[in-house]
Amino acid sequence: MVGLLGINNKTLCAICEHLKNIFSSGELDEKAVIRKFRMVQKEGEKDVERELAFYNLNRGSSVLPGALVVVHFQHMEKPAWLTWSGKTKYVVAAGTVVALAFSFAVYRGAGSERPLGPSDSKQVAVEVPKAPELDKAAYDRGLLRLTHLPEGFVASASEAPPIWPAKAPYPKLGALLPFNRIVAFYGNFYSTHMGVLGEYAPETMLKMLEAEVEKWKAADPATPVVPAIDYIAVTAQGSAGKDGTYRSRMPKEEIDKALELARLSGGIVILEVQSGRADLMGEVRALEEYLVMPQVHLAIDPEFRMKYGQPPGRVVGTVDAADVNEVAVYLAGLVQAHDLPPKVLIVHRYTSLMVTNAEAIKPLPEVQIVMDMDGWGPPAQKYATYESYIASTPVQFTGFKLFYKNDLKQPGSHLLTPEEILALTPQPSFIQHQ
Repeated sequence: MVGLLGINNKTLCAICEHLKNIFSSGELDEKAVIRKFRMVQKEGEKDVERELAFYNLNRGSSVLPGALVVVHFQHMEKPAWLTWSGKTKYVVAAGTVVALAFSFAVYRGAGSERPLGPSDSKQVAVEVPKAPELDKAAYDRGLLRLTHLPEGFVASASEAPPIWPAKAPYPKLGALLPFNRIVAFYGNFYSTHMGVLGEYAPETMLKMLEAEVEKWKAADPATPVVPAIDYIAVTAQGSAGKDGTYRSRMPKEEIDKALELARLSGGIVILEVQSGRADLMGEVRALEEYLVMPQVHLAIDPEFRMKYGQPPGRVVGTVDAADVNEVAVYLAGLVQAHDLPPKVLIVHRYTSLMVTNAEAIKPLPEVQIVMDMDGWGPPAQKYATYESYIASTPVQFTGFKLFYKNDLKQPGSHLLTPEEILALTPQPSFIQHQ
């Protein structure tokens, strides 16, 4: 570590040579001044036990005056400040393996017969730096921007306060919203009829996604845009299947394609769950190996959650706020256990009964909830659906779905532009294309 306490690589090499000479000459007994400790530490998901050597050479050595302590920092999961005499000297990045030399003196030390151990906090102190915190002021400004309210807005005491921004706890550091807008392409690679992802070749689709991202950047330069691959990982089926659940889980190879496309686009992945008659939480948990990845988020589609046993596609399905909250609590547990940035949980809606008791949905610091307007039709119909089922019931953030084909079915209709969608209150933070 060049420059640490004035000790450079050349000095460290000299120290190593001195150590060899001290022990080879017999001036100090290696067994007497080195004590080995077995230490257990986390490496990924495993507890790994290692044997580390601690040196105490402050025993009147004429070859190397003063005290020398060599300390090993192995595979730290978080950065640490190295301190000496109460002053911060260097920051060691997480994951590094270093050997550091400390405490050179210009006089011969009196020595100590006790080998140095990990408890010698007076010799070497390691402090975890104060964790960075969410910029709450920037977060609040972002919320006001979504609602077309000026910075620093405070409702008058004589007027009813606006229902937006929605009341929700501040998120954990690393939250995507409201600092960004997510622009997503939706579908399943097996079907050309379920959305953009399966309708076009990957190269063509990625170029189309990039073009949409650029449109949103131009329409709202103040809000960065995050591209998303919105993949239906659990699809509702018209037939019951062997297990009678009316759903099909996509193989890992297909989900991995979504991960790779997101990597190529520089964006995130959203895994959609259409649970059919299967248990909703069971289908969500089945995706855990992906949900523990920081770039993977979740969407649930109530239209295809057949709570009362009907086959999907014959009636519109439903979830209750209790179902959404159960999913959110599960995701929050993953965020906490794996030290992840907050997850985004998207809930689709275009009728009242698709999400019952929506006002009882509870966003969490670890989970940001987006209520997404999922209806198709001409602009006036989409505006009305957004106002009736999304904007009128504040949860946290909102989304807006665009259908490249279905939105144009009615003669004279057109696909809404970013500028038209940005005129909505609140402005959607999630834009989905099918």
